[in-house]
Amino acid sequence: MRSLADTLERLARFRRGKSGHATAATSNLSRLQRLGPNSAALEAWFHVPEALTEAPALVVVLHGCTQNAAGYDHASGWSELAEDFGFAVLYPEQVHANNPNLCFNWFNLSDVRRGQGEVHSIRQMVETMIAEHGIDRRRVYITGLSAGGAMANAALCAYPEVFAGGAIIAGLPYAAATSVPEAFDRMRGHGIPNAENLQKRLSGASPHAGAWPTISVWHGTNDRTVAEANANAIIAQWSGVHGVPSSPSSVETVDGHKRLAWRDRSGRDAIELYLIEGMGHGTPLDVASGYGHTAPYMLDAGISSTLHVARSWGLTPSFQRRRERADYARSARPAQAASRSRPARQGDIQAVIERALRSAGLMR
Repeated sequence: MRSLADTLERLARFRRGKSGHATAATSNLSRLQRLGPNSAALEAWFHVPEALTEAPALVVVLHGCTQNAAGYDHASGWSELAEDFGFAVLYPEQVHANNPNLCFNWFNLSDVRRGQGEVHSIRQMVETMIAEHGIDRRRVYITGLSAGGAMANAALCAYPEVFAGGAIIAGLPYAAATSVPEAFDRMRGHGIPNAENLQKRLSGASPHAGAWPTISVWHGTNDRTVAEANANAIIAQWSGVHGVPSSPSSVETVDGHKRLAWRDRSGRDAIELYLIEGMGHGTPLDVASGYGHTAPYMLDAGISSTLHVARSWGLTPSFQRRRERADYARSARPAQAASRSRPARQGDIQAVIERALRSAGLMR
């Protein structure tokens, strides 16, 4: 017989048609069949919610090394968020034939140049999603972790006209390395090109002359895999095209962590940096929010990069759904503990079930 906590979790997820703990085998992602010119032979997966808004936004998500699309999706909560707010998610996926560790090849120039390799394949996947799902071209965004973060940065540099914004998590600057040995040096913070050199590499990556995508950088202060110096280098790389001052325009604390922002001439936060105190290498999550699950390199830091990035892109117009999910997450924990320590009374069960139903959108 199923436990009360398990039943409540299933009820809370009923509206999205998913079981409580999805894995790669039970992922709700669908394979993108028509990839266009896929020069890098990447795989691609996507999620389009039933309640897709008219002219929806698209978020492109790139996993890190040793990860895959389904695992990163489940842990990060992007598809759950898309289901709640009506946008589409695209997951390009690396294959073993390209990289034995499933890393995107951000250190190969042939994979990050406009019109070539992996970055070009990702661009073609975006075009397929736009054509097949009516995506608003003005609302395409990209994010990624580690090697995926470096490749997200490469896509932003090579195709700035395609993306309105990008979020680079524990990533590296564009074209900072051209070989595997250089890649390891850059990850350790050694030999990173200076700001002027990095800015030249960005400006030379495309013929772009329009507005530039906003940039969100996330990095753990205890990251021993990709040195924090890379986060600073990404900020420096993008500061030139955005025309922002060298010093941050504002510094604040968000969910217990430092956020620095650089405003452009219009007063917009064109670049932001979240420094996650004490966090190692990974994507910061707030499991209590109801979005995301811990896994290797998916770390509960009390702040959800998924939620904050989505909100900065205008994908979550209110906190209503977040509050409902957080209320459920908090109420389920006492219910689980109580069910282990004493028999549940009928009134207790009814009250908790009603909270779960409201959280799932099945009851007002």
